[in-house]
Amino acid sequence: MGKGAAARTVRRSVSVVSFDLHPHPPYRLDFTVWALRRRRRNEIDRWDGSYRRALLIGGRPVAARAEQLGTAHQPIVRVRLLGHGGYSPSERAEARAQMIRLLGIDVDIENFYDLADAHPLTRRLKDRFLGVRAPRFPSVLEALVNAVANQQLSLEVGLTLLNRLAATLGSAAPGGDGLVAFPTADAILAASPDSLNALGFSRRKAEYLHAIAHAVVTGDLDDAVFETMSRDQATRRLTEVRGVGRWSAEYVLLRGLGRLDVYPGDDVGARNKLRRFFGLDHDPSYDEVAALLRPWEPCTGLLYFHLLLDGLAERGEVDT
Repeated sequence: MGKGAAARTVRRSVSVVSFDLHPHPPYRLDFTVWALRRRRRNEIDRWDGSYRRALLIGGRPVAARAEQLGTAHQPIVRVRLLGHGGYSPSERAEARAQMIRLLGIDVDIENFYDLADAHPLTRRLKDRFLGVRAPRFPSVLEALVNAVANQQLSLEVGLTLLNRLAATLGSAAPGGDGLVAFPTADAILAASPDSLNALGFSRRKAEYLHAIAHAVVTGDLDDAVFETMSRDQATRRLTEVRGVGRWSAEYVLLRGLGRLDVYPGDDVGARNKLRRFFGLDHDPSYDEVAALLRPWEPCTGLLYFHLLLDGLAERGEVDT
């Protein structure tokens, strides 16, 4: 069989299933996806008027596409899955759960809106990005790997490392037009330090990635267990992992575990956004950040995402 025939066989075997998600209004898919992807350089989370990503469902890569139907005040998010073979009920449930998590479908934002309306600065910010939700990475593994990739580097460089990691160790999704699922812990653990170094990770960061992957494989880092932990318990557990300090732990708490009472106070970019937002003449310290944000507790993580979008709009990457 020639290559063309093989390609046609693959295309014929790709199946499609769709389902609808119903976020509480208001909801904006575009804002939420940009809060997730952060920069155009992100090749794992893609946006072309719809959201595209490869998921691991039942251990196999599946291309997913989500688009918003209706308005922000009458939202429906339609998800289509492409992959080889059919989908069992448990696989459909798994795909639904991952998309709900990624797109912040079940995030309750009303408390933040009430707090934002009480302050002129945040009222304008809320109105400008009405409908954004807090996105979450599909797993603690992916959140931790993102944190390590971005430690002490610009976001552009960190995303480049993540793109290379996915392209090298991830699995291509059938019919996904180049979409690659994020690598599993087993795949990361099997990669040699030299191969990770060749992707641009320092020797130390390669060691951190192996430590994280080993903790996931052995069950020491378990997504389900984290869901039952308090913020302090989760922080302690995360910082027990080699290479995970306070910044990385707070990054994972917010972006991986959906703890919306967390604003990463050690994040240079997040502090800079606060400095401009409040018109400060200096970079606020970690303790100053906490004091500044007290009026918006326990929803400071949602303020983080609104300020992130504000910065992206200034760069011309998000239309408002």
